[in-house]
Amino acid sequence: MVGGGVLGTMHAHAARGRGLEVVHLEREAGPRGASVRNFGLVWVSGRATGPELALAQRARDLWAGIGGQVPGVGFRPRGSLTVARTAAELAVCERAANSAEAADRGFELLDADGVRKANPALRGALLGGLLGHRDGSVEPGQVLGALREHLSADPGYTYLPGRQAVELADGAVRDHTGAWHSGDLIILATGATLTGIGGEHLSAAPIRRCRLQMMQTAPLGEELTTAVADGDSFRYYPAYRDAGLEALGPQRPVAAEHRMQLLMVQRANGGLTIGDTHAYDEPFDFAVEEQPYDHLREVVEALLGRALPRVVRRWAGIYSETTDGALYHRSAPGPGVIAVTAPGGRGMTCSPAIAAETFELEGLESR
Repeated sequence: MVGGGVLGTMHAHAARGRGLEVVHLEREAGPRGASVRNFGLVWVSGRATGPELALAQRARDLWAGIGGQVPGVGFRPRGSLTVARTAAELAVCERAANSAEAADRGFELLDADGVRKANPALRGALLGGLLGHRDGSVEPGQVLGALREHLSADPGYTYLPGRQAVELADGAVRDHTGAWHSGDLIILATGATLTGIGGEHLSAAPIRRCRLQMMQTAPLGEELTTAVADGDSFRYYPAYRDAGLEALGPQRPVAAEHRMQLLMVQRANGGLTIGDTHAYDEPFDFAVEEQPYDHLREVVEALLGRALPRVVRRWAGIYSETTDGALYHRSAPGPGVIAVTAPGGRGMTCSPAIAAETFELEGLESR
């Protein structure tokens, strides 16, 4: 297994669940990519009808099982609220709540009082919202460590951090120390890294990278009982494509420029993770920009009806996504080698189901 992010780690977990011995290589001392720079959302509600929704539903059930087995991942079936502040946004909520798949997505339409009852921290001006009962969250800063600790108690799992994979052969991979690791199957889960060991293969694949900005606050001082999204998120999730989006009108200029939506989730320590932006034109800027953060602060404070706690961290992250409509990229760079990457913004949500699919396609069912 090459890659210690959430896809690589979930493949390691799925492999052990099938009785396979695992050697797990990670080039860093610990993962530093998109797997730890995200919201930790298990987001079912906004997925596209068909295979994407089915994958997310399966992953949601797998996350619940993993959370019971490994409490340290911090799985919470808290649901989500997409809050409507305009009549047009509320109309989108109504159409989604009355759609044919509303029950599958766990949708429930709430008026303003219903929103505040479901999430009392939302005291600002709003008209209603869409509750997604199937959504949940995990702790992105804890997931990988908790899973590795759980796996490391098993003699069939070996984790080797600080090992850069540099060469592939049939059913084998060499790391930068010169050590070869052989097996029946080599899985490359290299995230947004499209160079290096899989670069020749992945650089020609239908994949692009996306950069986003996020921030985290000090503890809120009260519970945010659900994840929270604003009406701009309707523009970014395919479940709402037929829900009257044309009536929303244009985004605010700063939100349109940075392709923004508000997503907000409370961490185990009480702080809020808030974002995000989307940028696709490389080379990406090395610096974060303040204007999007100002916009996010304004939206959050309007929903909370109070000042946001001080921001304690800001960061940018990069993930990869497909450009051919596939839910993620899977290919075979060589005999006995499988590359799995580019799940886009659904990576944390769908990683358990993606890993299960890998082994099922190889004819390996769980024990």
